[in-house]
Amino acid sequence: MSAAEHAPDLLVIGSGPAGLSAAVEAGKAGKSVVLVEQERDVGGACVHRGTIPSKTLRETAVALTGFRRRSAGLVPLTIGADVQVASLMTRVEQVVKAHRRFMSRQLEQSGVTLWHGRAGFLSPHEIAVVSVGGGRRVVRPRAVLLATGSRPRDPDAIPIDHEHILDSDSILSMTYLPSSLTVLGSGVIACEYATIFGTLGVKVTMVDKYPRPLGFVDPEITGRFVAAFEAGGGRFLGGRKVLGVAWDGVSAVVTNLDDGTEVRADKMLAALGRVANLEGLNVARAGLEANAQGVLPVDEWCRTRVPHVYAAGDVIGPPALAASSMEQGRRAVCHAFGLEAGVAGDMTPAGIYTIPEISTVGIGEARARELHGGAVVGRASFDELARGQIAAVPEGMIKLVADAAGRKLLGVQIIGEGAAELIHVGQMAILHGDDVDLFVNNVFNFPTLAEGYRVAALEIVRQRSATAGADRL
Repeated sequence: MSAAEHAPDLLVIGSGPAGLSAAVEAGKAGKSVVLVEQERDVGGACVHRGTIPSKTLRETAVALTGFRRRSAGLVPLTIGADVQVASLMTRVEQVVKAHRRFMSRQLEQSGVTLWHGRAGFLSPHEIAVVSVGGGRRVVRPRAVLLATGSRPRDPDAIPIDHEHILDSDSILSMTYLPSSLTVLGSGVIACEYATIFGTLGVKVTMVDKYPRPLGFVDPEITGRFVAAFEAGGGRFLGGRKVLGVAWDGVSAVVTNLDDGTEVRADKMLAALGRVANLEGLNVARAGLEANAQGVLPVDEWCRTRVPHVYAAGDVIGPPALAASSMEQGRRAVCHAFGLEAGVAGDMTPAGIYTIPEISTVGIGEARARELHGGAVVGRASFDELARGQIAAVPEGMIKLVADAAGRKLLGVQIIGEGAAELIHVGQMAILHGDDVDLFVNNVFNFPTLAEGYRVAALEIVRQRSATAGADRL
C-alpha cells in the first residue's frame, strides 16, 4: 500500500491509559485515528500486568483485614502460608475482561481503527507499521502520539531471576504467598506492593536510599504512612545503600546494606524505577532523542521538539500514574487539533493505592508557603469522625492547605481508606476557586469520611478568627 492510502489525522502508538485516552478524544472530535498496539489485547501493562491485577489483589487484602478489624477481633481471620497468590486474585481475569470490553467499545464508538503490530519512524513524517504476519504499511499522519509505556528497570547489581528475586511485572506470578518479602525502593509501586503483602500477613522490609518513601508527597502524610506500615508489622529502612543481593541457594534472598544490616527474606521485589519503551521506534529518524533520564522531553502540551509529534504517559517520566497519563493523552490531542482543553493539567489528582491509601491534588503546605508567603492548614483525623471509628480506619487524615489569609483552598492531601475517592471533593473545590468556607457552610452526610472536609475547614476558620482577633488587639 502506498503512503497516501494511510494518512490519518492521528497515529497513536500504544494502547495504555495515555494512548487510549488520546485515541478516543480524537475520535470523538471527528478525526481519523489509527491506534497501533503490539500486544494481542489493548490496555497495555496497566491493564494486564500493573494497575488492574495489583488493585484486585489490594481489594482482597483490604476486604479480608477489614472484616477482621470491624469484627473487633471476634473473627480471628488468618491467612495460611500455603495460600496460593492466584487464589487471592480470582477476579483478576473477570475484571480484565470487563475492562477490555469497555475499552474496545470505546474505540469502536469513537471510530478508531486498531492495528496490531510494531511501529517505527522512517522519517519525521513517515512511520512503518509491521503486523504480526509480517505485512508492512507506511503511514503519514498529521500528528503522532507516542504512548508506548515502560517496563521495570533491571539494575545491574540485582540478579533478577523472576523466581526468588522478582520485578513488578513478575511479582504476581509467585505460586504461594511468601512468609517474608524484601522490597527494594520506596516509590509508588514499591509502597503499594509492600503494604498489600504486609496486610496479607507477609513480613515485609522496605529498603531505599532515600530517607522517606514517596518523596513527592507531603512529609506529614508520608510520616503517617510509615507509622501505619510499621504498626502493621512492616519495617522501613530508609537512607540505606544496598551493597549486594543474592539468593543463598536454599531458602532466602540475602540483602546486605551499607550500615552492616543483613536482611533475609523468602522473596524479593526489586521496584527501582521503570524504563521508557522507546526501542524499535527509531525516534532518532524523527529527530528525537531521550534525555539523561531515558524519557522524551515535552512541553506543557506533551509536544516534543518535533512539532507534530507528541508523547504521553511513562515515556515522558513522572508522575507516570494512570490518571495523569490519561490527562496527558487527552491534552496532547486537544493541542494538536485546536480543541478546547478544559481542566488545567496541574489539577489532576494523584492516587496511590497503598494500605492506607494516599491521594493529593493541588499544592502541598511547603509549596504554598513558598508561592503565597504563608499557608493556613486544617486537619481532620479519621479517629475524630464517627465513620472512621465505625469502619475501623482511624489512621486516616484529610489535610487542607489554604493561602496565608486562610481563605482560598490551594491543596488537599489525604491518607486513609477511600482517599482516592475523597480527593475529588477537594479537586472540584479548587477548580471552582472556592474558599474553605464552602465546606463549613454546606451539609455532609453523617456519618461519612467526607465530613472530614468540614472538620478541617473549621480548624482553618478558627485559626483565621484567632489571627483576626489578635490583630484587633
